[in-house]
Amino acid sequence: MASERVLAAPPGECCTKTVQHTGDAVGVWDEISSLKTYVSYPPQKSETYDRIILFFSDVFSPLYINNQLIMDWFASNVLGPDYMEGDAAFHHLKQPNFDMHAWAYQKRERADSTVPPWLEATKAKYGNGSTKYFAVGYCFGAPDVLNYCASDWLAAGAIAHPAFLHEEHFEKAKQPLLLSCAEVDFTFPVESRRKAEDILVGLKAEYHIQVFAKVAHGFAVRCNLDVPHERWAKEQSAATVIGWFDRFSK
Repeated sequence: MASERVLAAPPGECCTKTVQHTGDAVGVWDEISSLKTYVSYPPQKSETYDRIILFFSDVFSPLYINNQLIMDWFASNVLGPDYMEGDAAFHHLKQPNFDMHAWAYQKRERADSTVPPWLEATKAKYGNGSTKYFAVGYCFGAPDVLNYCASDWLAAGAIAHPAFLHEEHFEKAKQPLLLSCAEVDFTFPVESRRKAEDILVGLKAEYHIQVFAKVAHGFAVRCNLDVPHERWAKEQSAATVIGWFDRFSK
């Protein structure tokens, strides 16, 4: 794929900056296909579910408390596969000369092979004939959402501060798509965001784009909650994701 077709770059240094949040995760771990999966159940557990949210995390993986707390807040039978297979980025942050790009490319290639069978196993275990599926992806997880937005079975998708995307991802979009974006994002800069919007407009797609001022890449997962505008942006992003999915649940 020619570089000029790239809209969201691979994860870089900005994708490793974090403020760790505190709280008690209430989900459980399940083994689905070959992937350890964080499952956050709705208040009323069941054998199968009419609505399932697929959570494709950033490079910190579902092992990270920030991601677990978001899934718990969504609280609608959310499943987050650990496609880092236990080797999340935070294990490497203190290593000298850690090559984030090389690591991310390797993980992305591996995820491209492990996620499809995971998805089929998830549908078989938790879904039923009337299940509606939704997908949200943060940074590293954005390609999974866009790939499934090109399908017929996904009800709607959402991405926040994405990575690893090119124009073709948007050109193939068929399902409703929400983009939750940071004003400052070297991975998905203003020019790329506007190009993505141009493509969606040309498709007459069902889409919504929100841009939060004075926040940077990673705000929707790893912001400093002690900074009021960062906390607000993170919480508003999550609320908009759920509102978007609610809209297409009916």
